[in-house]
Amino acid sequence: MASDAPSSTIQRVHVWDLATRVFHWLLVGLVVFLFISGKTGGNLMLWHSRAGALVLVLLVFRVVWGVIGSSTARFRAFVVGPKQVWVFARQLLGISTRHTVTPAEGAATTVMGHNPLGGWMVVVLLLLLTIQVSTGLFANDDIAMEGPWAVYISKALSDRLTTVHRWNQWILLGCIAIHLLGVAFHVFIKKENLISAMISGVRKIDGSVQVSVLRLVSTWIALLVFVLAFVVVGFVVQPIF
Repeated sequence: MASDAPSSTIQRVHVWDLATRVFHWLLVGLVVFLFISGKTGGNLMLWHSRAGALVLVLLVFRVVWGVIGSSTARFRAFVVGPKQVWVFARQLLGISTRHTVTPAEGAATTVMGHNPLGGWMVVVLLLLLTIQVSTGLFANDDIAMEGPWAVYISKALSDRLTTVHRWNQWILLGCIAIHLLGVAFHVFIKKENLISAMISGVRKIDGSVQVSVLRLVSTWIALLVFVLAFVVVGFVVQPIF
């Protein structure tokens, strides 16, 4: 006798392009190295500066990729207004809302890329990294190491930017911790393996969920953007490279 119960199917959706995934994990590795080398000092400071310059390359790449890249990588796909963020957060936590929520308002339906909360965290992290890298260009350690642009400003201003550089790292680390807690919430509470998706580029979701067509831009275009970003940053920050 055939069962009337609906069959549960899983569909595999290619969410993240290779460029976005490489950017993400390379940035993770560089941030870890920058923190360790910054605390260690000594001979590692030269590599600390080079790693910082490479982060700048990645930031330039990500801004461009956020405009011309694949559907899920574009800023317009995940940067939404405060109302959408608020509604999404309430639904994510199971808190009822006063009106019927549509996906356009940020309902906690299956989101292929960054959800409204994660999207704004991406923006915050990119801004904090930009502050960290830009102040590092003017910073000094009062011993033998200084940023490549420190010679163009006074020592007093360099010292102030060095202070910003040192304090901003803790704000950055705090936001990274919040980001990791959010990922853990999705993995262990919501049973959505966001880490696996950022490694393979593929998300497994319920077959009943309707998925809009995602546009994935060629990796060759991403490589061209990265090379151009590297050339521009390398030209501007010559003493490091």
